[in-house]
Amino acid sequence: MSKSNCFLIVLLTVTNFCFSQDSTITKLSFDIRLRYDSAKVEFNNFEKKHGGFVKTKNVRMHYLEWGNPKNTPLVWVHGSFTNSYELLSVAESLVKEGYYLIAIDYYGHGLTKIPKNEVSLYHVADDIKELMEVKQIKKAIIGGWSRGGIIATAFYDAYPDKVLGLILEDGGSVSTNTHYHKLSPNELDSRVKDIFKDRVAYKMFDSEYEAYKTFYDYNSGGTQFELLAWLTMDDNKKWSIGIGVEKLFNMSNENEFLDNILRPTKANLFGESMSMIEPKIIYRNLKVPMLILDPTSDQDIFPYERENKQLKNQHPNLITHKIYENTGHNIHNEKPTMFVKDLGTFLKTVKHQLPK
Repeated sequence: MSKSNCFLIVLLTVTNFCFSQDSTITKLSFDIRLRYDSAKVEFNNFEKKHGGFVKTKNVRMHYLEWGNPKNTPLVWVHGSFTNSYELLSVAESLVKEGYYLIAIDYYGHGLTKIPKNEVSLYHVADDIKELMEVKQIKKAIIGGWSRGGIIATAFYDAYPDKVLGLILEDGGSVSTNTHYHKLSPNELDSRVKDIFKDRVAYKMFDSEYEAYKTFYDYNSGGTQFELLAWLTMDDNKKWSIGIGVEKLFNMSNENEFLDNILRPTKANLFGESMSMIEPKIIYRNLKVPMLILDPTSDQDIFPYERENKQLKNQHPNLITHKIYENTGHNIHNEKPTMFVKDLGTFLKTVKHQLPK
């Protein structure tokens, strides 16, 4: 074969590869743009059906709702860096169990802005109270995951007469810094450094589409319309995830994180309130049923099985302590079937204890 023919074959091969690669990239960009456009439509339609806002003294708070308002209300408070969509995959199943589900967005999450004035976990409790008043709900089961569970505890502390029962998913049943306070100064310092050593700030984008395209899970496919609830715009019209939340939590750096643990009065009000809530005091006179959902594993970030057992022993007729073995922090995501079943059983317990 002549050198010219060899060169021609190589040239055609490279050209075809480049054309094919460019076509793939173009098609992928085209597909993701179509998926974004579809996600916008799907998100807006979902919000029209399930979404709403309530103007409280602190903020214009967004919420989602599913089910019949005549059924037993469950107000759900999400964890850190998620939003009201965190129960999306199990919401309809909870409705079938008999719940009227309302899931809120608190400050800086989902469609709820961060207020200009200082706020605390108890301010979120006030917002929930105002939401219940607007919905004409006298009493509700209050539940939450992680930080949301701590907010549920703050709500019971502030408004015990408005609570039918409590669902605490790996948060709210034990003081948040209990584990850290068991560590030596060197162990604590090492643990905090580990938390921050691989932390990377989310990139900022010029448009919602660019952010969607970056955070979209290409392995899962579909529109992933709920991703839009995670994307927020800052005052400079830049888009990303969790804008301002680390500042709200007083967790922007190692020093702030340590202040939350060791010197809470040096933290901002939101961070301080998180550290100061003491369930052992708040629940000393517990009067309603409580469901503690306690995941355990080798990597348990909140190893509070012993403390949860102690709390249950104080109120054996009111507290159900459910342990999920070999399960990470997010039970409702890892074990959704068990989560729904346990919440359904708990609803029967609450109804059984209501006045006839």
